[in-house]
Amino acid sequence: MSAPERPLVVFDGDCGFCRQWIERWRQTLGDRVDFLPYPEAAPRFPEVPESSFRDAVHLIEPDGRVSRGAEAVFRALAYAPRRRWPLRLYRRLPGFAPIAEACYRAVARHRTFFGRLTGWIWGRHLVPPGETLTTWIYLRLLALVYLVAFLSLWSQIIGLAGRDGILPSERYLDAVGARYGVLGPWMAPTLAWIHPGNAMLHALCAAGTALSVLLAIGIAPVACLVGVFVLYLSATVPCQEFLWFQWDSLLLEAGFLAIFLAPWRWWSLPESDARPTRPALWLSRWLLIRLSISSALVKLASGDPTWRDLTALRHHFETQPLPTWMAWHAHHLPPGLQSAMTAGVFVFEGLVPLLAFAPRRIRFAAAAGIGSLQLLILLTGNYGFFNWLTLALCVLLLDDGVWPARWRAGLARWPERRRRGGWWPWIVTPAAVVLFTLSWVPTLRGVGRPTAWLGPVDLLYEAVWPFRMVNHYGLFAVMTTRRPEIVLEGSFEGTVWQAYEFRYKPGDPGRRPEFVAPHQPRLDWQMWFAALSTPDSQPWFFNFCQRVLEGSPPVVGMLARNPFAGTPPRFLRAVVYDYRFTTPAERRATHAWWSRRRLGLYAPVMMLENGKLVLI
Repeated sequence: MSAPERPLVVFDGDCGFCRQWIERWRQTLGDRVDFLPYPEAAPRFPEVPESSFRDAVHLIEPDGRVSRGAEAVFRALAYAPRRRWPLRLYRRLPGFAPIAEACYRAVARHRTFFGRLTGWIWGRHLVPPGETLTTWIYLRLLALVYLVAFLSLWSQIIGLAGRDGILPSERYLDAVGARYGVLGPWMAPTLAWIHPGNAMLHALCAAGTALSVLLAIGIAPVACLVGVFVLYLSATVPCQEFLWFQWDSLLLEAGFLAIFLAPWRWWSLPESDARPTRPALWLSRWLLIRLSISSALVKLASGDPTWRDLTALRHHFETQPLPTWMAWHAHHLPPGLQSAMTAGVFVFEGLVPLLAFAPRRIRFAAAAGIGSLQLLILLTGNYGFFNWLTLALCVLLLDDGVWPARWRAGLARWPERRRRGGWWPWIVTPAAVVLFTLSWVPTLRGVGRPTAWLGPVDLLYEAVWPFRMVNHYGLFAVMTTRRPEIVLEGSFEGTVWQAYEFRYKPGDPGRRPEFVAPHQPRLDWQMWFAALSTPDSQPWFFNFCQRVLEGSPPVVGMLARNPFAGTPPRFLRAVVYDYRFTTPAERRATHAWWSRRRLGLYAPVMMLENGKLVLI
């Protein structure tokens, strides 16, 4: 037998199932291995019976070694980078080889069935079509989320953190500097250190808006992604509690990981961009998987009885921070259906994301499942840009084969060798390993597991934590079962009180809950947390009340109705009510969406004395 110059795979060229998988192997192995149908190979290798070629795939190597069946498959794949592990298992793991050969024989005897199964699982694209166009689309969606985030924040940042805002950024940075000294900029990483004040806050949002637009167009994507990450982090830090939510962390982490997905080009076009590296793609996919599974795990780990007995959604639609009018209808669904929906939350958060590791069409089903849950959440609650960003991350579970053919036409016309702008593996791979390892620290902490045993990994996470590149996730670990709401009232003389009306949170029982997302009204959202605790545990609350008594335009401007336009009231009080959705009968009779019962004062009556807030 004359040995081939390169390893040669001999296969059944008449079998459609075999041809499909050979094409996939060609892409994996490249020019490291040759392929030949057995009718052409049989005359060259008469030592191998033709019947043997018909029964199983063979690998003939330059040293004359001939292997067949599962062994031939594993030995051939071992010529590809990072594909030697199946052959190691075949050689070293007891029992693996006979099981692998038995499975191979079963597939070989039923190739028609497994050909159909391949079609069901992989579709028309058993050969991976790549993710260049998919990544390009994802980066455009991420740019739109950044744009919404900056515009939403810009409309309220002066009231939140401006000089006359609730939590002035200047005071905060002065306090950080006094405590940490030269380490202050590391502990509170923000460009506002350059010139804290209203002008800088406006500049951060304006620059972020501009770079988001450039990113959406495709201009200098790496530079734009670095810029929007730095700018949003710089805006997040001085806003303190108002921007310390999981969607802000998710946007920062997704944006940071996207830097490694973007091409190094002045103008990004899908037909000429280099393919994203696998480590960078899987980092962003891992973020989606971790986000979903962590949300399920924290619910189980919390021990909350409403999650354990599947009654959580009987409370959630009514007690969530900013429900939509559809939440009223969802709240009145049959209890059995709500329990089934609660069980569905665990399925779609805890199990479906694991399908992201499965073959192509099953992975698409995972994207559809996670996306469907996000759409249902989006219809019943206002969570800013959180659901939209999660839907964008779901796009990364797809590949280029799902998009219309006319979108993919340019990809076929532009050979891989002419594509430009790819990241160097020696940068991306180590970064991916570090970030993946760090991600286990917040994940383990979120379910109450210690992380000190991770040693330097735990210490490194603590060191980089202020930059929010790796974060903890897990929403609604404990379900609220009642809805206290704070109503702010002012008075000139202390006897006749008039209520301020917030823009979006429940106030007037007759006002319909609105769709607000993707805008995130930070003050309205924070008031929900304040009502669940005491004013002493929410130090920003008294600052807010002082600004209202001062008539601060940027703060009062965040409210929907100011009954004291022109002259602020002398006295202010916060009354807490217990809110609940009206029943269908109550709504037909009163047209109100809410009914409420007064519980008492949330905080004592307040007034200003020599410019300071005084509790009466």
